[in-house]
Amino acid sequence: MFSIAAPGHVNPSIEVIRELVARGHRVSYAIPASFAEKVAITGATPVIYRSTLPTDDDPEAWGTELIDNIEPFLNDAIQVLPQLARAFEGDEPDLVIHDITAYPAPVLAHRWGVPAVSLWPNLVPWEGYEEEVAEPMYADLKASGRGKAYYARFEAWLAENGIDTHPDRLIACPRRAVVLIPKVLQPNADRVDESVYTFVGACQGDRADQGDWQRPAGADKVLLVSLGSSFTKQPGFYRACVKAFGDLPGWHVVLQIGKYVDESELGEVPASIEVHNWVPQLAVLKQADAFITHAGAGGSQEGLATGTPMVAVPQAVDQFGNADMLVPLGVARRLDTEDATADALRAAVLGLLDDPEVARRAEEIRLGMASEGGTRRAADLIEAELPTR
Repeated sequence: MFSIAAPGHVNPSIEVIRELVARGHRVSYAIPASFAEKVAITGATPVIYRSTLPTDDDPEAWGTELIDNIEPFLNDAIQVLPQLARAFEGDEPDLVIHDITAYPAPVLAHRWGVPAVSLWPNLVPWEGYEEEVAEPMYADLKASGRGKAYYARFEAWLAENGIDTHPDRLIACPRRAVVLIPKVLQPNADRVDESVYTFVGACQGDRADQGDWQRPAGADKVLLVSLGSSFTKQPGFYRACVKAFGDLPGWHVVLQIGKYVDESELGEVPASIEVHNWVPQLAVLKQADAFITHAGAGGSQEGLATGTPMVAVPQAVDQFGNADMLVPLGVARRLDTEDATADALRAAVLGLLDDPEVARRAEEIRLGMASEGGTRRAADLIEAELPTR
């Protein structure tokens, strides 16, 4: 297994890896040192490599333009490839599994002559995606000097490794992919080639290693507020949440503020609101009545898997698209950050809970996700790709 040091790319794979180990497979997991302990808990062997990618400690290092977002992956792949080639020399695997961000993985699979299976923690391309989304998105970049240099360098790197695939197809057009999201979160799901991409839903496990959380006695309603782990420097938003829900009788709020905001920035916080830098999110959601989320892939799935109505306040990257998928499902409302005032947040949450159709749809989707197979089906699909000995 190959991935990068990012929660949204490691976490979806963890239970799948744990299941493969439990079935008796020897699994090596190539990952930077910051995630080695998380990987080791599954029983897999961490294979440590040095990465140059920006981390959650400095999200602004990703820049603001499209080229700023994609160029670091190529830069990293070029310097990571020889590290991993040395690490596996003489102990090549029978099968390569990889996150979509792990560019060296399909290159190494080609070099070793073994099959590769990609794990997708987010939406996948559908028939027509290139014309409808990719081409318009990348047109200006491909016409720019910096974009042309990027593609020329990418193509040269692939050619050096005996691969004639266009860079855009290296990850986006896999031979086989296991999709770790529920099908209801996939745009244009009816146009996805399911002979390539198989949806297995959320692979969450019980997350017991993250700790537990208990609903306080006397709490009629519980609300979880979390913007994930990266784009959490939003003290104004958290103050709005305190104002919106701090004086609601019978309500208890679990407010996760991340590591970039200090609790002192929130002002006076009533006893009905508990503030943390981090919480065991799934444990809270299993007992929560509502969820204010950034609509990251992981949080969106956890909200759906627990049948928790959501108010989506997207912050970056795929979160906007996820929010726009949640709303038509009938289980969520969307508020952009600039519109997320105390009054708007309170109205959105109370409106969700006052609508019986929201509860019905949430339960319907929860049951549908449970039937997709999750971790065990993902492991079955990966095992089916193992070469016959």
